[in-house]
Amino acid sequence: MKKFIRTIRNIFAIEELRERILNTLGFLVIFRLGSFVVLPGVDPSKLKGSASGILGLLDTFLGGAFSNASIFGLGVMPYISASIVLQLLTVAVPYFQKMQKEGESGRKKINQITRVLTIFITIFQSSAYLTGAVPAEAIVVSRSLFMFSSMIILTAGTIFIMWLGERITEKGIGNGISMLIMIGIISSFPGALIAEVTTKGMSGALLFIIEIVALFFVVLAVVALTQAVRRVPVQYAKQVVGNRVYGGQRQYIPLKVNAAGVMPIIFAQSLMFLPALLAGLWADQSDIASYIGSTFANYLSWQYNLVFGVLIVLFTFFYTAITINPTQIADDMKRNGGFIPGVKPGKQTSEYIDTILTKITLPGSVFLAIVAILPAFATIAGVGGQFAQFYGGTSLLIMVGVILDTLQQIESYLLMRHYEGLMKSGKIKGRSSVAVA
Repeated sequence: MKKFIRTIRNIFAIEELRERILNTLGFLVIFRLGSFVVLPGVDPSKLKGSASGILGLLDTFLGGAFSNASIFGLGVMPYISASIVLQLLTVAVPYFQKMQKEGESGRKKINQITRVLTIFITIFQSSAYLTGAVPAEAIVVSRSLFMFSSMIILTAGTIFIMWLGERITEKGIGNGISMLIMIGIISSFPGALIAEVTTKGMSGALLFIIEIVALFFVVLAVVALTQAVRRVPVQYAKQVVGNRVYGGQRQYIPLKVNAAGVMPIIFAQSLMFLPALLAGLWADQSDIASYIGSTFANYLSWQYNLVFGVLIVLFTFFYTAITINPTQIADDMKRNGGFIPGVKPGKQTSEYIDTILTKITLPGSVFLAIVAILPAFATIAGVGGQFAQFYGGTSLLIMVGVILDTLQQIESYLLMRHYEGLMKSGKIKGRSSVAVA
């Protein structure tokens, strides 16, 4: 406990780190306050309450702003959609591939295109949102006036959230967009925890403790999945420049076991609503269609979870393939005089890296599928619906990933401060050997 208190004291003793943390908290407070500001012309008492299905997933990411008909009702989802589209175009279209290789200027162009695309996606999604998610009885003004003004407000709200995310990245701690999604997810955790305690009562206190212990081990497993890497050794040839020798060092390529992150779950979850939607069109005419619709509308059915798990495995391989290019890695290594010991540079290196990726992606994808369907098993085991969502799935993966990234940034500030202090003292052991290396 003393070490923890000392670490907190050290964090706030660093002026820059203290300012970044306070800036982050201030921006997050602004985001949460905006989530409760209802669109003009809406009667909050006539809203339907929390959404379900894919809309419920969006509502979880946005901290209830979706079901509240808030000015931040669409949140960062249009920006994420635009980012995914640009990422896929970067893989498939040579123009965007060339732009990505231009360095900082190319990234600025891609970011600008992403922002413009976000505006168009927001306009389209806001129209669908206002039509499907806001009940007609809750609108107290003219329908046409409400649609026009609300589309403008929702678009402005998404642009403002994008700006908040960029400010957090620039002046705060962590990735801004990811931080906003995480705070939306965490905001629903206290309510889910209180609901679970109330439901169990004193008679179910032991069962509640078991649930907390199980959740603890699930979080540990997700942390292990997020952090697990396969380090591929890379040797760099020695080069003599003037009187100095450069290179000759062994480094590593860290290939993550779960390189795809949460994207396979998001893609698979989007597709899982299609069977029930399509079957509903012929439910009155066919018993098979009615059976398919009822089966895939229930996320607790074994058919739903089996198909969901298979889709996650397939999408994990697909997304890993489009985000990690073994050929490009091999070319970059060859250009910089690096090679994998025992493997010839060029094509053989590319094939070697591709083989390793395949071997580590398979168990990673299976484990990711298990994590995705854990909330269903938790619900079947008797955990409350709201609380069960934190036993796995997209929510837990996002929270763990963002928290780990933020902690690593804070740790880097602490190590950097500690390193500067050692340099000023002039009492570093083995300093000459470090300089030679």
